[in-house]
Amino acid sequence: MPTPRRHTFPKAQRLKSRKQIEALFRSGKSFSVFPIRVFYHWEGTGLPKVGVGAPKRHFKKAVDRNRIKRLLREGYRLQKQALLDAPTALGLHVFIVYTGKDIPVFTDVMDRMGVILTRLQALRP
Repeated sequence: MPTPRRHTFPKAQRLKSRKQIEALFRSGKSFSVFPIRVFYHWEGTGLPKVGVGAPKRHFKKAVDRNRIKRLLREGYRLQKQALLDAPTALGLHVFIVYTGKDIPVFTDVMDRMGVILTRLQALRP
């Protein structure tokens, strides 16, 4: 019997470095799957690194921003295996920003995240 896959999101796969995030916004490319904007850049080798964000402009309460970021991370965590299985994901840095004006529903986030991950697979240079 095969072992079940664990859907984890370890620190090694999180984009947390301010320098890497600034470089991503400065020299990376982007696309949008409403209400989510995705910035991406291939850099070096290794596992894909992902960061998420929600704007303070639209969500004044930190509770709301944290909820949105939690939903985005969960949507990525549950569907990232397709991206990890592809050899084209090596060295990928991604930052996902929620641009909508109201708090999303989890099913919508899951649908959009599936579209985002398939698009990232197709955009490999």
